[in-house]
Amino acid sequence: MAREMTEQPAGARDRARHERLYALGWALLGLVLLGLSTVAGILIPRQIAYEEAFLGARPCADTQTARGTEDCLRTIRATVLSAQEAKAGPKGADVFRVRLQAPVPAPADRPFDLRSNGDLAHLVKPGEEVEVTTWRDVQVSVRQGGAGETLPGLPDEATMYVGLTLVLVWATAVAFIAAFGSARRARCHAAGRPVTPRVGFGWAKALSMLVVPMAVSFLSLSMWDAWTAAGMTVAVWALIAFPATFAALRWDRDGEAGPAPAR
Repeated sequence: MAREMTEQPAGARDRARHERLYALGWALLGLVLLGLSTVAGILIPRQIAYEEAFLGARPCADTQTARGTEDCLRTIRATVLSAQEAKAGPKGADVFRVRLQAPVPAPADRPFDLRSNGDLAHLVKPGEEVEVTTWRDVQVSVRQGGAGETLPGLPDEATMYVGLTLVLVWATAVAFIAAFGSARRARCHAAGRPVTPRVGFGWAKALSMLVVPMAVSFLSLSMWDAWTAAGMTVAVWALIAFPATFAALRWDRDGEAGPAPAR
């Protein structure tokens, strides 16, 4: 009996030490995530302003095109140097890559990729003339005759940056809550008090932290523009994230009255 009483406090001290290490690790992770979310949050206004400038751009007047004005939509007529099937991206997607014959002003001097099964992929040939629309350093669209195609990568998805920032914000909150929980369990072990069961954090909850903000931002992007979409993303996400986190913590507290759930 004396031996069991001696081993039990020793085991409790070991568990308390491990929980303190967990608390420190979660706290450090929370600080890193806090820094990342702060940086991402600072960049959001710049991205939204960039998107608004693009969406509000109008075609350049002839004099503006001659001066190379960057804040209007410039139309550049150029001859195709090469047009061929190619692979793009890490997955090697099939594209129709086009290069224009020099001299061509930037950014039309860079090769651009069209859809491999699009209309222009069947029409554009080397030696033919095409019209490329550009804005600042962005290639916007390509046209030949009556066929045209909008190029990918346009600055019109700033709201998705809001979704990514909210992923970091939610992860930051969870990390600090986990640090608090580990510190609380360490104190309980050290004092010999019973420990409240932990809230399980499986793949489903981890996936929801990523899916919910991005899904909300995508839906807001399809319904509103720029700042309105960003504000609605934060509002709708808060209506989901805060109750979900609070419910999980309440479930953990209510677990004191019953048996510990299986881990």
